[in-house]
Amino acid sequence: MGTITAAIVEDSRLARNELKELLKKHPEIGLIGEAENVDSGVRLIQANRPDLLFLDINMPEKDGFELLEMLDEVPITIFTTAYDEYAIKSFEYNALDYLLKPISSKRFALAVEKVKLQLADVTNPSHGPAEGLTDNSQIFIKDREKCWLVKIGDISHFEIVGNYTRVFFRDQSPLLYKSLNQVEEKLPGQHFFRANRQQIINTNYIQNVVPWFNGKLKLTMQNGDEVEVSRRQSYLFKDRMSL
Repeated sequence: MGTITAAIVEDSRLARNELKELLKKHPEIGLIGEAENVDSGVRLIQANRPDLLFLDINMPEKDGFELLEMLDEVPITIFTTAYDEYAIKSFEYNALDYLLKPISSKRFALAVEKVKLQLADVTNPSHGPAEGLTDNSQIFIKDREKCWLVKIGDISHFEIVGNYTRVFFRDQSPLLYKSLNQVEEKLPGQHFFRANRQQIINTNYIQNVVPWFNGKLKLTMQNGDEVEVSRRQSYLFKDRMSL
């Protein structure tokens, strides 16, 4: 594993300096930049795509949760805050860890170990600006009061719901407030396939394929959902899957 790139988004200069002092004890992590508010933090993350984000929750104007909503791809996230009432909420977002200020060296080191373990599971992590997402990329989904950070590779399929997109992973199916066409532009092409105008499927989650009417195919996904592949797309699917 090479250097782990990290960014800090924190409105307090004192807190940013505290994090930088803690990082000095961990040369395996390279700080690529810092920001004092959400908007500048989004620009920093989009330009550099760090592996790791140290994110304050309680900031003026926009908070750390709103920052995650603004990103197409979310780094490994460690929340840092002085307000422990946010702890339960932050883990609903599937943050890797939660550090309560003032942060001790021992507690910080434990969080760094978690980061290294998670990155060790990722083959050839990407650094620097790149187009599109990979199976290991995380996206942020907020549907009403519930929130998730989800790996692209864990998503079985997408489905149009009005102007938005329903995302299916594990036993969850929240709405993503983007169109299916917007989603498709970012998806890795290796495993994701446009079955019809309404749905995109992850071929890794197909349980069964059967011939259907008029040259179409019907797929059964691992969660039991059935997806009808249009006639035109059925020819492409057969060729792609060597059927």
